[in-house]
Amino acid sequence: MEAQKVDMYLMSNAKYFRSQQLNYIRERLLNLDESKWTMLQSIELKDPTTIIIVSILAGGLGIDRFLIGDTGMGVGKLLTCGGAGIWTIVDWFLIMDATRDKNIEKIQQFLG
Repeated sequence: MEAQKVDMYLMSNAKYFRSQQLNYIRERLLNLDESKWTMLQSIELKDPTTIIIVSILAGGLGIDRFLIGDTGMGVGKLLTCGGAGIWTIVDWFLIMDATRDKNIEKIQQFLG
């Protein structure tokens, strides 16, 4: 794929990934076939900022974990009321990186 397209994609979506993952993603996208570009654009990435806001407001119910696809952890937080509040507070610090990790998993599944 064209380097300019890849760089534009990374510039517009950099907040969805950890900074140390950007070079890996760039290298993989440069080797990607041009016909897969539209499918790449359709991958739904979760915004870490939105998820942290949801975590602050409703993290005790596990909604933040449900949104990023961690159903098991979401159920656990829901049943334990956020681990008596402790799990909720810990997630305030971890949920943004967990969201970025889920986003990189989606990209890796697409890239194969």
